[in-house]
Amino acid sequence: MKHLKVTTSVLALAFVGLTAMSCKDGKKEEHSDDAMNTEMSSEEGHHHEEGMEHDEMDESNNTMNSEAQASDVKQVMADYMSLKDALVATDKDAAAKAGKTLESALRGLNISSYTAEQQKELKDIVADATEHAEHIGKSEMDHQREHFKTLSKDMIDMVAITGIDSKMYQMHCPMYDGGSEWLSMEKEVKNPYYGSKMMGCGKVEKEIN
Repeated sequence: MKHLKVTTSVLALAFVGLTAMSCKDGKKEEHSDDAMNTEMSSEEGHHHEEGMEHDEMDESNNTMNSEAQASDVKQVMADYMSLKDALVATDKDAAAKAGKTLESALRGLNISSYTAEQQKELKDIVADATEHAEHIGKSEMDHQREHFKTLSKDMIDMVAITGIDSKMYQMHCPMYDGGSEWLSMEKEVKNPYYGSKMMGCGKVEKEIN
């Protein structure tokens, strides 16, 4: 009888011990689960922050790219205006120099931030304009003016896609080669196709920007 009581007591203590260990293990598992959840939340937060930083970097790069391209277009138009002024002055050497400078600017024009369709159009326009600028760089005045007519059409088409941050005027001469256009920063007519022979021949066809 006494032996039975001892055995019962031992079993009771063992049960209590197992129950206590089970509770501890349960608490350990709960603690482990909490730690895992905290770690996962931390990782998700980190990935979210990385995603936001990546988006901000993309936006910043796109802005910088667009600004660089706007600067390229501005340079191309500045070189075009120098060429136009040289033709107004009937200065073959200055026109040739301006043509070469414009050719270089056109070759370096960055169009990567435009849409695929716009890039396709711009590639064709720029390729044609570059060819005419190259010819102007090594031609006589008469041929320089012939190439300037087509070059001006290319510039008008280019600006229609890229835009420009300053006011310009599209001018029209009804006399030269059945009618010819050019771009100018000034509203006053100064004809690059005839120079001093017919300086005032032409009119403002439209204002750009």
